[in-house]
Amino acid sequence: MSDMRELVRLLDTLSEETKRCMRCGLCQAACPLYAQTGKETLVARGKLALLNGLAQQMISDSAGVQERLTTCLMCGSCAASCPSGVKVVEIFLGGRAILAGYRGLPWDKKILFRQVLARPALFRSLLSVAAHCQRPFLRTANAVLGTVTSPLLSPMLGKRHVLPLATQAFCPQEGLDTKAGKSGLRVAFFPGCLIAHVFPRIGSAVLRVLEHHGVGVFLPPLQACCGIPTLASGDTKTSEQLLANNMRLFARQKFDFLLTACASCAFTMRKLWPAVAANWPEEKRREVEAVAARVIEISVFLVDYLRLPTPQRPAASGSGISRITYHDPCHLRKSLGIFSQPRTLLRQASRHTLVEMNGADVCCGCGGSFTLEHHDLSRQIGKAKRDNIVATGAEVVATSCPACMLQISDMLSQHGDRIVVRHAVEVYAEELS
Repeated sequence: MSDMRELVRLLDTLSEETKRCMRCGLCQAACPLYAQTGKETLVARGKLALLNGLAQQMISDSAGVQERLTTCLMCGSCAASCPSGVKVVEIFLGGRAILAGYRGLPWDKKILFRQVLARPALFRSLLSVAAHCQRPFLRTANAVLGTVTSPLLSPMLGKRHVLPLATQAFCPQEGLDTKAGKSGLRVAFFPGCLIAHVFPRIGSAVLRVLEHHGVGVFLPPLQACCGIPTLASGDTKTSEQLLANNMRLFARQKFDFLLTACASCAFTMRKLWPAVAANWPEEKRREVEAVAARVIEISVFLVDYLRLPTPQRPAASGSGISRITYHDPCHLRKSLGIFSQPRTLLRQASRHTLVEMNGADVCCGCGGSFTLEHHDLSRQIGKAKRDNIVATGAEVVATSCPACMLQISDMLSQHGDRIVVRHAVEVYAEELS
């Protein structure tokens, strides 16, 4: 009965939120799915109209509603272009939660989320075993990019060119806890799942940069996922469990900022964590709000708080200088408004000259689970991003999101391109060394 009352409450809230949409259609021009399909039903305006009558639609065609609602990158392009300030991403997440509550989660997601992801120690152990057992199943696809294919795993991976799991996860078992140095600042660091298990080099680059600037670091072991996969699937139960685990690690600690080098984690932690805790007791809710308010992406911390200057030197050229371009992650630019700081980091690198690509802020097509469930659409959008990268003549493409790095690596590798994919903080860390 309590679950039914919660479902009714969510429906009422969603109905009020969707009424703010003026149906102006500006979201259509911004939507990467519309650009590929021309389908109005996939645009935010069409989905909001669908959600406005969700209670009736769930009863008559819940599967159809779910299909349309999950065919979305959750990139926030529509919200960023909305003159009414409709919080489209949050509304869609609410709609997915309602549908999951009504229809239930698929069995595979129940196992993955509630039995594995919600248990950080087990999640880490399983990925460690997989990392050490994966090599016989992988074939090198592109040595420059480090991508692989797996004929044996093709039923799950398809023809994707993926990056293997790291044999040594980033976050050490004992964690890290150092005092503030010359900066006078002490930060907590949240690597996120992909940095911890696929890109540990990014985590190492962050620690190297923070040590260089005299910043103390609190890095607790066995951090839980930020929750974006479970939120995107409508699994509010596991989302709350993940948040509770992270609050046990961070809520009572003293630090100036909670840093992450993952755009999606930054968005989830800063914008969505308070919503996940909306029905918690007031004291716990305020703890979440206090932690979320201190979440900050690494480039913003370095540029705005450590005051890294924008280099005034002319664009580099000549022998040994490579061209680098930058892809704006959707959750960073559109959801958090972060644009200039990563570029300031890249301009610190004397060995690179920054060249802007066309459509730098257009979605790469990953969208987390979207690329798994709608791979053809994901590949079409990713191909356009790949073409824009190649057109710059860059030897390196940087971004600030590990998920974008996976997608871009796949697209470049599929076409045999020899362009290195790096995180912006990696490029800056190399300059320090």
